[in-house]
Amino acid sequence: MANNYKINATHKFSRTLLKPSLVALAISGCFAGTVLAQETAKGADDVKLERIEVTARRTVENLQEVPVAVTSLGEEELAQRGMDNITAVAQFSPNTTLQVSRGTNSTLTAYIRGIGQQDPLWGFEPGVGIYIDDVYMARPQGAALDVYDVERIEVLRGPQGTLYGRNTIGGAVKYVTKQLTGENEFAVRGTLGTKSQRDLKISGQTALADNLFISGAFANFNRDGFGKFLNTGDDNYNKELMTGRVSVQWNVADNFRLALNADKTVDESNPRGGFRLFPSALAPTDTQPTSVYDANISMPVTNKVETEGQSLTMTLDLSENWTLKSVTAHREGKTDTNIDFDSTTFPTLDIPAFYEDTQVSQELQLMYSDDKLKVASGLYYYDGEACGAFGQVVYGASTTENGGCVQTDSIAAYAQGSYQLDDKWSLTFGGRYTKDDKEADVYRYVYAGYKFPRDPNGVYLATQTEFTGKESFSHFSPRIGAEYQYSRDLMLYGSYTDGFKSGGFDMRANQAINPDASKPYQEETVDTFELGMKSEWLDQRLRVNASVFMSSYDDMQVTVQRAVETSPGVVTVASQVLNAASADINGVELEAQFAVTNDFELSMIVGYLDASFNKVEFFDPTQQKVVDVSNVWAFANTPELTATLAGKYSIATEIGEFVITANMAHRSETQIFEVPSVLDYGGYSVFNAGVNWYSNDGHWDVALQGKNLGDKQARIAGYNFAGPALDNSVLGFYIDPRTISLSVGYRF
Repeated sequence: MANNYKINATHKFSRTLLKPSLVALAISGCFAGTVLAQETAKGADDVKLERIEVTARRTVENLQEVPVAVTSLGEEELAQRGMDNITAVAQFSPNTTLQVSRGTNSTLTAYIRGIGQQDPLWGFEPGVGIYIDDVYMARPQGAALDVYDVERIEVLRGPQGTLYGRNTIGGAVKYVTKQLTGENEFAVRGTLGTKSQRDLKISGQTALADNLFISGAFANFNRDGFGKFLNTGDDNYNKELMTGRVSVQWNVADNFRLALNADKTVDESNPRGGFRLFPSALAPTDTQPTSVYDANISMPVTNKVETEGQSLTMTLDLSENWTLKSVTAHREGKTDTNIDFDSTTFPTLDIPAFYEDTQVSQELQLMYSDDKLKVASGLYYYDGEACGAFGQVVYGASTTENGGCVQTDSIAAYAQGSYQLDDKWSLTFGGRYTKDDKEADVYRYVYAGYKFPRDPNGVYLATQTEFTGKESFSHFSPRIGAEYQYSRDLMLYGSYTDGFKSGGFDMRANQAINPDASKPYQEETVDTFELGMKSEWLDQRLRVNASVFMSSYDDMQVTVQRAVETSPGVVTVASQVLNAASADINGVELEAQFAVTNDFELSMIVGYLDASFNKVEFFDPTQQKVVDVSNVWAFANTPELTATLAGKYSIATEIGEFVITANMAHRSETQIFEVPSVLDYGGYSVFNAGVNWYSNDGHWDVALQGKNLGDKQARIAGYNFAGPALDNSVLGFYIDPRTISLSVGYRF
């Protein structure tokens, strides 16, 4: 039974391109350590790391054969380390930021290698693509996915524009659900933990006929808040979420398969209130928070995020070499939320908002594979509409309502192939052409008093913005690579990849302040050169994968928001999205994993980035001119150093197997916005550990998990409206405090 629950974890160790001596030191250190470990592990029989499978190139392959920087974490690895949300994966992928956005519980902020999108407003495109079973998830709302009924999660770092296309300029995160086998399976798991955590997961599958399989999964996550809204008594940082999935697979013939998937998630957790870094002058009688998880609020404590999707995948094996696949999908989401930007009982700056989006996509894939040539090609169509509105309620006296819709129609054609020149060398060529047509309707109206966006009533005062805009964006993204298989266990590769993120319109446009606000911003691009190594040593006991990259980031889309006093006593928030920046991003990534014995495994990842702006120019409405602030700005959500050291130890006993896990994850100092602010927080390390027990009959398991055991406090997001105009409203949002949980599971 000792190996029944062992799944491989992929980890990485990295250094910067600018510091090759550190790379050499790190690699030599790994090898020196393994020589010593080899001596101490003599006598262990057949000690090997397990094979890891990924689908980074649209087909199932061994991780060690894929010339892409990719992390893959399997179902049991996720469970053994207590990783119950997709954001936890960032601890095991270098140069990766995955975290819950400010103000909500299930909106995702994702950055890979310094590229992402912090602003979750509708109409803005993310820089990291999120995929559920190869279906693109266009909006970040609801994208902080909880882990249940999952086969693995993959993180692909660097531009993935050739095969994945839309807005994967930083990389892609793939959430791969459990495959149907037709076996009778059932699993149930209950969890109790800190702050009355009460989680339940149920999943199962069966065969309705020899060629017809069905599966279903349901999960309910509940937890009281880490803090309170002091003036109402409601929970802050709580969790109240239900999610479910149904899948059907019909093997129509030996060469033809149909798969139907449907999922839905409803998150009714309260909005998150930020911790004020400075006292309020307008609400001096408020109860002052003593915890960073406490806040006050002047709005209804209501928040609801609903997302759902359906997909139909048809796979036809045309011959031994050719496969045709069709993926038809629909997704939609709806969010209603109230976010208090000042965290007081006085309505200094309240933001009631709603978002609605729907998308339909169709992809046709044609794949070919033989001993020499492997090709993935396809056609892709996307039709999406994102709508919403939010109110800026200032002092409760007036509401500026921003709203509108963005319609996106996108078509793409792509192909990528790898050709084996001989038993050592292979070449990769690929390209993708994408054309986006966008149409936006944007308005910005001013009303007297307090108005919620869905309320049709209101005392109209003025129009600041009203326009319809149309624009097309097109781009060709090439990929060129060469691979050298030095031996069975060592592959070297080099590649050039181009990625792009589509342009659009600023949904916060304020023509009253900036007459050019209706003009579209253009696409941004990145060109990345990468050298990499995939290797296994000591009879597959040591795995060392490394990559060195240089990225040139051009026409970077920059969102700038600031409080502007338009007239004495009248304050509004001005926004701009401009192609205002260019930058260089250089770095190194390396992961090392070592099977010390059959029962003891060590792994380490380190990522290092050197990211700097070359130019940042934008129109400053307070100065009424274009200024360059490249000497002031720095990359947001991009620590220079990410590192994790992890271990796993298995103990076989007469009463079952015990698996002990522990890891220390470190992130260096991170700037929350491009502009330096008081919110910026120093580096921090988080220690996690767990003990898992598996019964000898394979049916029962118990897990005791501790996260952030040192109770480290770290600020990862915020709102920054410093100054007297908006009551010095500077708010911080923080990582979860120490939590302990106990889970009991049963399966057959």
